[in-house]
Amino acid sequence: MWILLRVLIGIVVLFLLEYYFTRKLNRVFKTLFPEYPIKKKKVILSLFLILLNLYPVILIINAIYAAITKQSVLFPQNIFADYLLLYPFWVLIILILQVSALFFFVDLLKLIFYPIYKKHKEKLYRLQVKIFLALVVFFAVYIPARIIYDYNSVDVRTVEYKKKNLPKELEGIKIAFISDVQADRYTDEKRLMRYVDKINNLNPDLVLIAGDVITSTPDYIETAARYLGKIKSKHGTFSCVGDHDNWAYRKDYLRSLSEIKKSLNDFNLAMPDNELRYIQFASSRIGIAFVTHNYVTEISETTLRNLASSNKAEIKIFLTHQPQDFLINSAVKNNYDLFLAGHTHGGQITLLFPFVQLTPTLFETTYIKGDFYFNDMLAIVCGGLGMSLAPVRYNSTPEIVIITLKNF
Repeated sequence: MWILLRVLIGIVVLFLLEYYFTRKLNRVFKTLFPEYPIKKKKVILSLFLILLNLYPVILIINAIYAAITKQSVLFPQNIFADYLLLYPFWVLIILILQVSALFFFVDLLKLIFYPIYKKHKEKLYRLQVKIFLALVVFFAVYIPARIIYDYNSVDVRTVEYKKKNLPKELEGIKIAFISDVQADRYTDEKRLMRYVDKINNLNPDLVLIAGDVITSTPDYIETAARYLGKIKSKHGTFSCVGDHDNWAYRKDYLRSLSEIKKSLNDFNLAMPDNELRYIQFASSRIGIAFVTHNYVTEISETTLRNLASSNKAEIKIFLTHQPQDFLINSAVKNNYDLFLAGHTHGGQITLLFPFVQLTPTLFETTYIKGDFYFNDMLAIVCGGLGMSLAPVRYNSTPEIVIITLKNF
């Protein structure tokens, strides 16, 4: 029932956005290009609406068919479907969202200063239309360019964590922190290899992953494990359990997680599940609590307390998938040094907007990407590599976080 309600809300929102945007486009034609042939204008708007709506219409039909036949939702998995349906939809929906979000200010100013606007209506109306057209033209170029850039680029973010009386053996230790690799059709072998090469060039002592090594289906389990197994780390590579790690087989969470853990293990990687692991550096050690809390499995307060009370290391790390408030609060209360999480994809689709990182991820958390101090504890949220729901990133460049331990 909840899924159906979300689909209906999505359809209504899409319709309202289309109505708002096409109404503004009509004003552009009428005001700035009054002699432009009506037939050509209708063709342009019709093509725009077809490209925007064809993908969701096919998806809804497939979803209805899947519900009737009790099968999984199927969508064509090939390059033609991607470039004729999928990518046009996402580029256009981002264009509508981006332009509408910024143009909202213009409409708001018009309402606030309506008496002045009324006096100079003709001039200000034309200016308003020109601003809308300028935004459309700019973002029609910027959005595809930015999507391509974010697909092919990886940022390296360096963070220093300083602690008083840090043992000499831990001074200068480099931890490469990554998340949401999400191997699938879009994060393919070439993209994975590029990411792994960048990690290896940084020569980390330890590599930690905040879960989600695949997106869905069992087809990419071996691929994810094989490429993550190419990571060179002096003290190993470890991952906590993410949401998508349970969804290789949508109706069989245990099988999904079991196969991923086995495949990772085959390539000398570990995915501890609500476990504490120590990494030894001479006479000192780093204690990592691998906390499993996601859409499938919730952790209890008792388990959190047990993991914390058992952790007797010089550096204590709380590694989990989702940066939820109660997990952060538990980590602070239990005197962890570092809280590491992913899940957010750094916003994945983030609109350019003044003073705010405007992204749908805000509905879930305000910790989208970056470093957040809570007393002496540093929480780090990694933007990761992969994608889900949308096969694109926009203003959300993938990243690798390098954490270096330092003494005060």
